Amino acid sequence: MKGIKLGDFMIESPVILAPMSGVTDMPFRCLVKREGAGLVVSEMIASQAMIRATRESMKLSASCAEEFPMAVQLAGCEPEVMAEAARLNVDRGAAIIDINFGCPVKKVVNKQAGSALMRDEVLAGRILEAVVAAVPLPVTLKMRLGWDHDSLNAPQLARIAEAAGIKMLTIHGRTRCQLYNGTADWRAVRAVKAATRLPVIVNGDIDSLEKVETALAESGADGVMIGRGACGKPWFLRQVMQYLRCGERLPDPDLARRHDLAREHYEALLLHYGREHGLRVGRKHLSWAISSLPGAADYRDKLNRAATPGEVVVLLRRAFVCAQDVMAA
Repeated sequence: MKGIKLGDFMIESPVILAPMSGVTDMPFRCLVKREGAGLVVSEMIASQAMIRATRESMKLSASCAEEFPMAVQLAGCEPEVMAEAARLNVDRGAAIIDINFGCPVKKVVNKQAGSALMRDEVLAGRILEAVVAAVPLPVTLKMRLGWDHDSLNAPQLARIAEAAGIKMLTIHGRTRCQLYNGTADWRAVRAVKAATRLPVIVNGDIDSLEKVETALAESGADGVMIGRGACGKPWFLRQVMQYLRCGERLPDPDLARRHDLAREHYEALLLHYGREHGLRVGRKHLSWAISSLPGAADYRDKLNRAATPGEVVVLLRRAFVCAQDVMAA
């Protein structure tokens, strides 16, 4: 697989961590980038909130040296506001600005942002042009196939994006009305690839090496974006990169290494969010980390009821030790 050049940056292996609200915070991005990823993308940030510089938005856009270069994803429906938010992220060290036309959730769509913009191609074009003109960085776009199956206008928006100066497209193989239901239609992404000279990344339901291979073959895309497939498996993108590079199937880390990664991640969450919030945020990540272990459901319940980080660390260790004992029996 060829690399993708975006401005001054080369994505040597276009295997990209998807932006996921409530998941791809700084600790998770740093972990995935360290384990191996061509590029990581921040959680979606509302542009109005970015300009108000709320404490939460500052955390959402925070980055660390380990994840550079990082793309910051912005959402909004006002060209001038989106442009200003993009400029603020240039000042904060973003390497790439990504625009969200794909988020399907009601609270975003009801504000005429996210995938709602696929229903207004004129406004969508104005936003793309405004952000591209506002920053010296490469600007990319993530979108869906369309609002619904009667309006699969991603190819048309791809042409609009190319004319506006967008440098790369990511297509999630569902419509907005599908939300996250059903299965991603990777074949439909091929029409987007045919409509533009821009590099195209395929996204949606890619959680195994077999699906990576099928998604690329069916879509004709230049790379893959992986979201939920990385939850609890921060090493998965490295496995994908190696498979695409030379066909080698790297094994999962052993249980001791998986425990160490989960604990390092948990400690980073506590440092990033503070004790109370970190305790809550850590529950979902640790639940993913132990999901394939024997007795995972029981340990997940105990982790969710643990009242202190110390209890969590003990339970986490116990879950992996028990798994090792079961495997050795």
